[in-house]
Amino acid sequence: MTSTQHIPGPADGAQGDRTAGERAVRLRRRLERLIGVAATEGNALIALRNGDEIFPAMLDAIRSAEHTVDMMTFVYWQGDIARQFAHALAERAQAGVRVRLLLDGFGSRLIEKNLLDDMDRAGVQVAWFRKPLYLSPLKQNHRCHRKVLVVDEQTAFTGGVGIAEEWCGDARNPREWRDTHVQVRGPAVDGIAAAFAQNWAECHDELFDDHDRFTTHCPEGEAVVQVVRGSASFGWQDMQTLIRVMIESAEERFRLATAYFSPDAYFIGLLCAAARRGVEMEILLPGPHTDKRVCQLAGQHFYDDLLACGVKIYQYQPTMMHTKVITVDRTAALVGSTNLNRRSLDHDEEVMLAVLDEEFTATLDAHFEADTTASTLIQAGRWKGRSVLQRAREAAVQPIRRYL
Repeated sequence: MTSTQHIPGPADGAQGDRTAGERAVRLRRRLERLIGVAATEGNALIALRNGDEIFPAMLDAIRSAEHTVDMMTFVYWQGDIARQFAHALAERAQAGVRVRLLLDGFGSRLIEKNLLDDMDRAGVQVAWFRKPLYLSPLKQNHRCHRKVLVVDEQTAFTGGVGIAEEWCGDARNPREWRDTHVQVRGPAVDGIAAAFAQNWAECHDELFDDHDRFTTHCPEGEAVVQVVRGSASFGWQDMQTLIRVMIESAEERFRLATAYFSPDAYFIGLLCAAARRGVEMEILLPGPHTDKRVCQLAGQHFYDDLLACGVKIYQYQPTMMHTKVITVDRTAALVGSTNLNRRSLDHDEEVMLAVLDEEFTATLDAHFEADTTASTLIQAGRWKGRSVLQRAREAAVQPIRRYL
């Protein structure tokens, strides 16, 4: 008679006895082996909340650039903040700094033409990622959703913020969106720079020039960071693996804040399985001020399943919730451009930082807790009593969920 050896998994109760350091080491090795991207040590991260913190930090970095500025974004629209960035980039280019700006052909289509003309005259190299007019229908659906700024190869920014008036302010009213960006110094800057280079190479003949010094990095802090890039393709992708590992590795608490929540049934199953094994599961989503109601309806189709498993769902009330953050067990965090929706996981170019640092994670947890005080907790009983019209709308969007 033979027996099967038991391999401890996420549901084993003994996992709760591990220290935070042991959990971090275990999670790091899982991520490195399953994704195949080495994490780096010696990084310093600053979590920036909302436009009042994010834009000054980014603009200060650009204005202090001495060698190179590489920036890419999905959204570059109109307004004063759009002009401030254009003028800062143009000024640095005129001063002899190599400035490259990569704009998504769909997301940045509303940029003012005079800003493009001003930057072009100043010497800014502007490239467009997949302009819809010139693409096959298949490529048109695959967008560059990454937000990256790298200055002098030493300081980088990434997160969820676009360049538009909607992101200005401090989430005080519906005109000021809630979002999170991160400033990074240390070896992880190279991974963020590579995310820019990957997309720039598709759009421009010259990948690097004499302005690129390829400098090394000195330790700047204590954070361990893995930079994970998601790219449009068929089949399972690294971004899906990243989020799956974070969910399945959670032992005590899993928190998710995302702007667009419309995963497939598989990821709903992962969230419910974590809740059933005793993990405190909390999800923070947009409430009445969402810019994509269809995507919200697609996610609401699964609220019954999630609530039945014990998952807490909060809807943010003051304004549009655009943050993309996950924290796990007070030890690890994900932050970047990826939402928990089919578009981010299947169709778009994305970048996420997997951060193993208790202090940084505590900051993001504090932000989450502050946001939930301005949110409504969905009650299972009341949700079950929602109208027939609401249910019909949820069902109606299911056939197109993979494109949302």
